[in-house]
Amino acid sequence: MPERIPGQPSLFAALTTAQKAVLYEKVSQLFSDNKRALFDRLAPLRTRHISVVLEDVYQSHNAAAVLRSCDCFGVQDVHVVEANNPFNPAGDVAVGSSKWVDYYRHSSIQEAYRHLHGQGYRIVATLPHENDQMITDLDISTPTALVFGTELTGLTDQAIAGADAYVKIPMYGFTESFNISVCAALSLFNLTERMRASDIPWRLDDDDLLDLKLHWAMQAVRDGRQVIEALMAQGF
Repeated sequence: MPERIPGQPSLFAALTTAQKAVLYEKVSQLFSDNKRALFDRLAPLRTRHISVVLEDVYQSHNAAAVLRSCDCFGVQDVHVVEANNPFNPAGDVAVGSSKWVDYYRHSSIQEAYRHLHGQGYRIVATLPHENDQMITDLDISTPTALVFGTELTGLTDQAIAGADAYVKIPMYGFTESFNISVCAALSLFNLTERMRASDIPWRLDDDDLLDLKLHWAMQAVRDGRQVIEALMAQGF
């Protein structure tokens, strides 16, 4: 899974858009035409306008299911808080999605919030709250980070207090809550569908698209990072 370090520039940050295009042309010769066609089709559908935060999720199948939903809905970034539980998604549930979704590790929810606020995100906690609103009514005109808590106890007090807004999903049964992976899937479906049908500038720009495809290429080629670094050393 392509781990990104919070605050650390991309491996390709020093390259111009033109240089990234040349590098991608070189490395894409090392994998199949079918894979390249997939990258070309799917990369423009990815978004960082909506991101996901997972606070101390400890069941690996739930972590994997959220990653799978992010991939399916085109959400590129997942931020994981590991204050108590390590992030270890089950591979059989993720069904390969862990190769294509980026994740960022944080040691505390406060650290994660500082990073996201610094990136211009509005942080939205998913739980019933006195100031909550339905997920269907949430304003997503600005970049939005949805926060989901651990399975048994939900979000910590710090996560709740530091959020900018609160949302809930309508329920009409006796059970008081959804499983975290179901909650994430329902939330992302609603938000990404509304986002894509709007005039919100949710797409990656040309430079970010190439950066993303280069990171994907590292997953598609054996020893991909070393191969790409060798190609970069050859110059442009």
